[in-house]
Amino acid sequence: MPRPMLVVPALLVTALTTLTLVGCSGADAQPPASDATTDTASDAVSVDNCGTRVTVDAPPQRILTIKSTTLELLLALGVEDRIIGSAYSDGPLPERYAAAGADIPVVSDKLPSQEVALAAEPDFIFGGWESNFSIDGVGERDTLHSLGIGTYVAPSACKAPEYMPDPLTFDTVFDEFLEAGEIFGAEDAAARLVADQRAQLEALEPDDRELTAVWYSSGRDEPYVGAGIGAPAMLMNEAGLVNAFADEHNTWMSASWEKVAEINPDVLVLIGSPGNTVEDKIALLNSHPVTSTMDAVVDERYVTLDFAAAEAGVRNVDSVASLIDQLGDL
Repeated sequence: MPRPMLVVPALLVTALTTLTLVGCSGADAQPPASDATTDTASDAVSVDNCGTRVTVDAPPQRILTIKSTTLELLLALGVEDRIIGSAYSDGPLPERYAAAGADIPVVSDKLPSQEVALAAEPDFIFGGWESNFSIDGVGERDTLHSLGIGTYVAPSACKAPEYMPDPLTFDTVFDEFLEAGEIFGAEDAAARLVADQRAQLEALEPDDRELTAVWYSSGRDEPYVGAGIGAPAMLMNEAGLVNAFADEHNTWMSASWEKVAEINPDVLVLIGSPGNTVEDKIALLNSHPVTSTMDAVVDERYVTLDFAAAEAGVRNVDSVASLIDQLGDL
């Protein structure tokens, strides 16, 4: 059956065609600047975002979010009336944001194409990963900027060594909230969010048994595990767990089941997502000849988190609290 045609506004199609030709000429991207700045005369905000200079003269009014973490942050900042669509979410919204996000259209369950993104007519796209902005995704950032569409990547997801948080800490996450507040015109809401989450985090009492843990995020033939400098390391450390892969200088990494079995951790942290649920992971661990005899598998010493709660974002403090509670129940 022929695929339905996507109707894109003619002006955008013309602009895309022109920019495709320009992009093929090898024009260089704008070099990164060193600091975030605010033009107090015009209220413009300018930030160096993963090496791309992003300047907004006024708060964006038609925002497209990509990934759950970006949508949830903007809902926490109270700007849901300016979100014209979401895409590539990692699961349903948590209860606290469900009502605010109920009427926001889902542009795509997966990473949308540039045509689909432009058809929503955003003036700004907020992506959870740098890879969201590609030819195969919503478009490259310089191309979108040339169309008058601003872009922003969650700073915690920057990949270049000079921009990647090393290590990721809650101070970094909270700074991200404050910067988003400046960009999206919600400074007061961001300040309140950070103050509330700092107080909640400081009130938590980590588990004190020094239990070793392997963070199992995804993968069947080889587990994709939390390494030493990303969100998994941050969350395990705050919960009082000893990260078995803490010496690996990475955010996440591929390991082997043999290595995990050799470590024989006290606890396995299982990350659930719609396509790879916690139940799927437990079934694999029980059936795999290498992992089925591990103490944590035999004794069912599991703690769990949703995928969206396991990436840097507004759920992280709740994630630490949940890990501590679950450890207390083991």
